[in-house]
Amino acid sequence: MSLPSSPELSPSAAPPARLRPFSDTSLSALVAGFVAMMTGYTSSLVLMFQAGQAAHLSDAQISSWIWALSIGMALCTIGLSLRFRAPIVIAWSTPGAALLVSSLPHVAYAQAIGAFIVCALLLTVVGMTGWFDTLMKKIPAGIASALLAGILFEIGIEIFRAAQFQTTLVLAMFFTYLVIKRLAPRYAIVTTLIVGTAVAGGLGLLDFSRFHVALAQPVLTMPAFSAAAIISIGIPLFVVAMASQNVPGIAVLRADGYTTPSAPLIATTGIASLLLAPFGSHGINLAAITAAICTGPEAHEDRNKRYTAAVWAGVFYLIAGIFGATIAALFASLPKALVVSVAALALFGSIMSGLANAMQDLKQREAALVTFMVTASGLTLLSIGSAFWGLVAGVLTQFVLNARRA
Repeated sequence: MSLPSSPELSPSAAPPARLRPFSDTSLSALVAGFVAMMTGYTSSLVLMFQAGQAAHLSDAQISSWIWALSIGMALCTIGLSLRFRAPIVIAWSTPGAALLVSSLPHVAYAQAIGAFIVCALLLTVVGMTGWFDTLMKKIPAGIASALLAGILFEIGIEIFRAAQFQTTLVLAMFFTYLVIKRLAPRYAIVTTLIVGTAVAGGLGLLDFSRFHVALAQPVLTMPAFSAAAIISIGIPLFVVAMASQNVPGIAVLRADGYTTPSAPLIATTGIASLLLAPFGSHGINLAAITAAICTGPEAHEDRNKRYTAAVWAGVFYLIAGIFGATIAALFASLPKALVVSVAALALFGSIMSGLANAMQDLKQREAALVTFMVTASGLTLLSIGSAFWGLVAGVLTQFVLNARRA
């Protein structure tokens, strides 16, 4: 896939001579990593609790589930980001967790573990064969950028939805962001986070009454395999992971100018998912929304050093994994309006970049617009999210328009 033009040098074209994560890092990169981790956990951690409780799993099993996902995300995020000098963020499959809310209660837990293993094997095969790279090269750059903008749009507008309910908090954060963005852009997000936390405390919106600290204990479950579990859980998880996670995840990297090959990324997450499935992990994949927080200019002014933001995200994932489910209690102490507002502001740069690149090529403009609108609509069909359908709609639009002109 061709890349949007940029005045900056692609990190794949001229990587740094030596790996220097400590000297390459910055305060903005550290904050971007924290915001990415916080956004990932607060957006869908509740789905794991909901699915686990619906399936009558014990607290230890749910804690092990979160531990397995967190450790896998941490090690893969840190390892891949350092290996390729790119901000490669790994996340669990949020649509997959949503799928498990309805499907997990209907199968034995050991059989669900077996279905997780089948899904991981399929992901590993796709990564190792290089099939995914072939597919991604055929997606026009404008459509990929529109896909990115559409994915992030729904998160971006959350700040204005939150303003209806927590007006004082959101407005304080928004105007802090604008002022600091003009005076010291690199510190806009971290200052906004600090001011938002202070204002939330002043308004009495912080509640640490239920917060407690405890270490996670992994629980090993021997897998069992059944056709019913594989068909109802394993195959759908694989489709959702590819369509709703890996495709937009690669699109985010490409839209910000990173040409990292997708095959080793998907193969690595597949192998990690395979190893961690017996401890409850339903699968880890490339991140899209949280990745965009680390790939954009807010993370670091130097694109070649934005990989440190992902490394920090991995470090925070590791800390969260060690303490397991207790991390949810910490995030529950923060008002939702604060979390969604920080995430939205951190994504402004990526949304602007995606929209600008999507509209550059006149021949791709209409297809890019269709991609953006379908993706931003939140459309879900056959348990597959709008990112996949936006991509399908955009590619079909481009094909039909080009065929007509020919």
